[in-house]
Amino acid sequence: MQSIGQDLLDEYQALAALCDTLSPEAWQQPTAFHAWSAWDEIAHLCYFDETGLQSATDEDSFNQAALPLAKRLYAGEHISAIARERYAHLDGPALLAHWRDLHQALVKALLTHDAKDRLPWYGPPMSARSFASARLMETWAHGQDVWDGVKRQRPASHRLKHIAHLGVTTFKWTFVNRQLPVPEVLPHVVLTAPDGDTWQWNESSSSHVVHGSAEDFCLLVTQRRHLKDTGLHCVGEDVQRWLLMAQCFAGPPADGPMAGVRV
Repeated sequence: MQSIGQDLLDEYQALAALCDTLSPEAWQQPTAFHAWSAWDEIAHLCYFDETGLQSATDEDSFNQAALPLAKRLYAGEHISAIARERYAHLDGPALLAHWRDLHQALVKALLTHDAKDRLPWYGPPMSARSFASARLMETWAHGQDVWDGVKRQRPASHRLKHIAHLGVTTFKWTFVNRQLPVPEVLPHVVLTAPDGDTWQWNESSSSHVVHGSAEDFCLLVTQRRHLKDTGLHCVGEDVQRWLLMAQCFAGPPADGPMAGVRV
């Protein structure tokens, strides 16, 4: 857990450092993600880091809080509105300070667990390692919205490998989640890491393959970019179908941006 825990903390800190530079106006400026502001993005992360801390330290407390949340969502409330309600008393810098305390506590709590320990979550329980990877992915994805909002290029890091792995391993789930037939052949995924190394998944194939930069792949599977707005190349009809609807995060089927909208 030490390695993934440090990577998760580093991802948190990288986004927090960006948020330290935001003006009051930048905190409230809408981003390309459903017009959420940077404040909304951090509030969303804050909410689930808070419940994540409950999951890692007090299973009973988490389960008790999960039921009323489920009822509110089932009744039609959106999670963004719930997060706004929870942290409405905090401005951007105060929210950031609260989030820092939470995510530091969460990483510390996760490091007390074995990687295979099962933690309760919304849906099936997750291993502590998978939980940390999912929090890293979500932090990176919502962080991308903030980086895009301030029109700055985010430096790519080796932490992308955790997100790329989630993207590859949710290949079948992407189809199941949309109640579509699952292709029989897994795609051979070949990605160029930020340091120039090559990351590969699944058996070698020339007829079912996707290759390109790890950053572009992560932007795609987190639905922050359309396939046409990346440098990814793919071979195979099933592979292209997957990349046009790839979704490495849990929840009902979601659609990413249209081509040309987020570039």
